[in-house]
Order: sequence, then structure tokens, then C-alpha cells
Amino acid sequence: MQLSSILQRFNEPETLKMAKLGRELRAKGIDVIDLSLGEPDFDTPQHIKDAAIKAINDNWSHYTPVAGFPDLKEAICTKFKRDNNLDYKPENIVASTGAKQSLANAILALADEGDEVIIPTPYWVTYSELVKIAKAKVVEVHTSLESGFKITPAQLEAAITAKTTVFLFSSPCNPSGAVYSKAELEGLAGVFRKYPHVTILSDEIYEYINFVGKHESIAQFADLKDRIVIINGLSKGFAMTGWRLGYIAAHPDIAKACEKLQGQFTSGTNSITQKAAVVALTTDLKPSLEMVEEFTRRRARVLELIKGVPGIKCFEPEGAFYIFPDVSYYYGKSDGETTVENSADFSMYLLNKAHVSSVMGDAFGEPRCVRFSFANSLPNIERAWVRIKDALAKLK
Repeated sequence: MQLSSILQRFNEPETLKMAKLGRELRAKGIDVIDLSLGEPDFDTPQHIKDAAIKAINDNWSHYTPVAGFPDLKEAICTKFKRDNNLDYKPENIVASTGAKQSLANAILALADEGDEVIIPTPYWVTYSELVKIAKAKVVEVHTSLESGFKITPAQLEAAITAKTTVFLFSSPCNPSGAVYSKAELEGLAGVFRKYPHVTILSDEIYEYINFVGKHESIAQFADLKDRIVIINGLSKGFAMTGWRLGYIAAHPDIAKACEKLQGQFTSGTNSITQKAAVVALTTDLKPSLEMVEEFTRRRARVLELIKGVPGIKCFEPEGAFYIFPDVSYYYGKSDGETTVENSADFSMYLLNKAHVSSVMGDAFGEPRCVRFSFANSLPNIERAWVRIKDALAKLK
């Protein structure tokens, strides 16, 4: 059987791969603690579920407009004004089946074969693979733990060429937890003003999960706004991962391009989810803020626990729900059976010996690091880090 060459251009997401391996061990009766997946361990707030039930009873069960119901697009605009002081109209909005589809639409609409897409490391695993699917070139700009995993204006300017079409980043960042301040975004904006051929994709899916202050969007700089595509969605801030709703805000030309692509892939997203999303986006954010309070407690505890593990260097995450420590101290060490040579070996060692799942840093463009989620219960997190510490103590 001959399969399409497109399958050779990209890799399976390591986040999903590690979750799959963890499930396989659980099926054998092994107690695996999952610190790999980026999914809040909370249920969707009741008022959002009630809105979905009402939508079912009101028979919102037919095909939906490709870009989303008008009331959803209005709700997204309301959210942008309320939370970000950004003025958008429904013509700027496209709702999709998750923020991943929103990203795919935007990259396929903006990047062509031979184009260059700048992505600061570390980055979410899917960024680079979507660029490869588009046949564009990934240009990695390496940040460091010491720099807070943030790109500098000088690094950005050095990376831009005549072939650069897109700059793609996230704040808060998955996996590092880095959050760009207004001053830091202003520094990048000053560079972008010199290069009008570059479009900025700003992934803000972790917007509400911020431990250091108010969320800042690069779209606040009015002279750049038409060149910016904001990616957002309901999965992280509203515990609605399985509902599958993401959205973009962009110049109408980009929005229409994304709508055209989506019309051939999936058409409009789930009708019931859209109606529930209107309520999520326009009513009380208290349940979301309570989730952030719990993530804040877990973050503090994880940082406390990790201090007791020799050799690990850790950046204190400013947002999202991950830690992304440098674990390279353990490279070249062995427990007598297994030798850890890289981050993939490190993650597999913890999975097989400590029965804790994580995600290797290579997948995020940072081979010295490994991502651990704290989107799990505090008792599970504490048990996991006891296991991790014990397993690593056996590496000599």
C-alpha cells in the first residue's frame, strides 16, 4: 500500500505518544501517574454544562456556519474587549474545532513552500509539525532557562530574512511557563515595525492561567494589529478540552482565508459547544479563577518538591500549568540496567521505573529539558515526585 508523502513530513505529537504509553502500562495493571498531558483535571463548570443541555433541548442540532454562529462571534468580540481592551468585529473571528485547528488554518493560510517561520524555543510540539505540513521551513531561535525562556529583540531581528512570513509564539508558554510582559512585547513590536512582511501568530490559549499579573497581548499595539493573528480557545481556561472549540481574531482577509480552508476540512464546529461557549465567554469567570487559584497552590508545591531533587535546574513558571526543568545533569548516568543519554531516555526511564509520565524536551525544541504537568491532583503530584526522586537517586 502506498501512502501519501505528507505523512513523512511530520511526527506524531510526543505529548499524545507518552499518554498512549502510559495507558498501555495502566492496562497491564501498573499505577502510572500522568504528568504528561496538558489537560485540567477539573470538570466543566455547571453553568456551561447547563447551557449545553438547553441547546440540545432547543434543537441546536443542525449544521453550523463555517466560521461560527453569529452570537458566538459576538461573544468572542465581547471577551476581547472585556479582558484585553481589543476591538474586534465578527468579520475578524473564525471559530474552529479546537485551537489546534485554528493554528493549522492560520499556518496553512500564511506559510507556503520555501517560506520561513520563526519559532522561539521551547514551543508547543505541534507548531513545528504544522509548518512542515505546509512545506515551509522552521527557523528555531533558542532561548534559555537563564533568559526566562524568552526571545530578545536582538535575537528576533537576527532571525528575520526576506523569506520570513510568520513569527509564532505563545504567552503564557507551553511548555516553559514564560509570560511576556508589556515591556517585553513592546521590544519585539519595535522589531516587527521594521519588517512589514512578517505576520505574528500569538497563541494565547493559557491566557487566564497567569501567576504574575495581567495578561498582555501583542495585539494591543494598534499599528501592528492587522498583522497579528490571536489564537485562543476554551480548553484550558474553562476546562473544556473535550468540547473542542478554538478561535482566531485576525484581519478580515486572513479570517476569510482560514474560513475557506476550514470549509473543506471540517466545516463549522459543534453546534452545542458553540452555544455553551457563548455562556462561558460572557458570564461569570469565577470558576476559571478558582481553577487558577488551585494551579497556583500546585505550582508552589511542585517548586518546593523539585528543590529536593539533586541536579535539576528549574525556571519558575509564570503561567500555564507546567514546569520545564533542565535535567541534563542525569545524562550519561545509569542504574545498572538503563543508561540515560538524552531527554527521551530520561522520560522513558521515569515511565518504566517510576511509573510517572512526562514529555521529553526534544519535542519542544529544548533537548536539555523535560516537561512535567501540574494539571493533576495535589496528592498525585506529591506521589509522583516521591517516585521521581527515588528513581533518579538510582542513577549513578
